[in-house]
Amino acid sequence: MGTPDFAVPCLDILVKNGYDIVGVITVPDKPAGRGQQVQQSPVKKYAIEHNLKVLQPEKLKAPEFIEELKSLNADLQIVVAFRMLPEVVWNMPPLGTYNLHGSLLPQYRGAAPLNWAIINGEKETGVTTFKLIHEIDAGNTLYNAKVAIGDDTTVGDLHDELMYVGAELMLKTVKAIESGNYELKEQTIIPSEIKHAPKLFKENCKIDWKKSIDEVHNHVRGLSPYPAAWTEGKDDKGNTLSFKLFKTHKEPAAHNIQAGTIITDNKTYLKVACSKGYIYVDELQLAGKKRLKTEELLRGFNFNSGFIFE
Repeated sequence: MGTPDFAVPCLDILVKNGYDIVGVITVPDKPAGRGQQVQQSPVKKYAIEHNLKVLQPEKLKAPEFIEELKSLNADLQIVVAFRMLPEVVWNMPPLGTYNLHGSLLPQYRGAAPLNWAIINGEKETGVTTFKLIHEIDAGNTLYNAKVAIGDDTTVGDLHDELMYVGAELMLKTVKAIESGNYELKEQTIIPSEIKHAPKLFKENCKIDWKKSIDEVHNHVRGLSPYPAAWTEGKDDKGNTLSFKLFKTHKEPAAHNIQAGTIITDNKTYLKVACSKGYIYVDELQLAGKKRLKTEELLRGFNFNSGFIFE
C-alpha cells in the first residue's frame, strides 16, 4: 500500500527478491498539473509495468474493497506513504501490517517527519519499520536505520536518500517476519522530549525573518524543493510580491538592521537581515515565474531601495 515515489523502491525490492505481491493498493487516478491531465500514482505505474494487481479504493471502509482485499489472502501487508488505515484493513492479514516511517520513532510521529527534522536543525534522522495499531505511528517497532543530516541537506536530498535506505530496511523487516525470528519493541515515550511532525500548511511555511540565521536557513532547506518556504514584500508601487526560496547560505554578523531588509547590488547577490546575521538567497522563484539562481532573477528584476520581506 503506497502512493508516491518514496514508496516505489520498497515495492521494487520486494518484487526483485521474489516475494509474491498479491495486490498493490494505491490512490485513485486524479487530474493534476496545468492541463489537469489524469495522473496515475508512481506506485500504480510501477505495478502496471510489472503486471501486479492494482486496487484503487475511494473509501477504505467500502464493503466491496474490504471483500476484494480479503480475497487476496495476503499473509502480510506493507504500507509506505499511504493513507490512514481503518482497523478492518490493518488487522486483516495473519502476520499483521507493517509501516515504514521516515523518522527514528518515537520522534517525529506525524505527516511530515523529514521536513520537521531539518527545520528543527537535527543532525541525524532515519527510517523505522513498525507494526500498525490504531494510534498513528505508535505501534511496536522492528528495525530502524540512521542517516546523517548535513548543514545544507535539503528535504529533497533527505527524501532521495531515505527512500533507498527505507527499501533495504523493509526487505530486512519482511525477511525477519518470514523467518519468525524477530522481536518487536515497544516505543518508550518521555512526553517532554518528544518532537512532532504535523502536516505542513501554507502558514507554517512562511519565513519569519526575526529568527536567527540558523533557524531561517533550516526552515528554507527543510521545505526545499517542496512545498517551499515563502516570503513577501511590497515594491515601490505598493504591489505585494511573493517569493519562494529554495537555497540559502548564512553570513553571521552583528547588525542593527530591521529583520527582513534586503541588501543587494541588483546584479549578483541578495541577502536578507535576520537575527545574528544575514541570509544569502541563492535560488528563488517570483510568483508566476520560473525558479532561478539569484543572479538570473536580478537580470530581469530589481529590488527597490528599502525593500523589506515581511
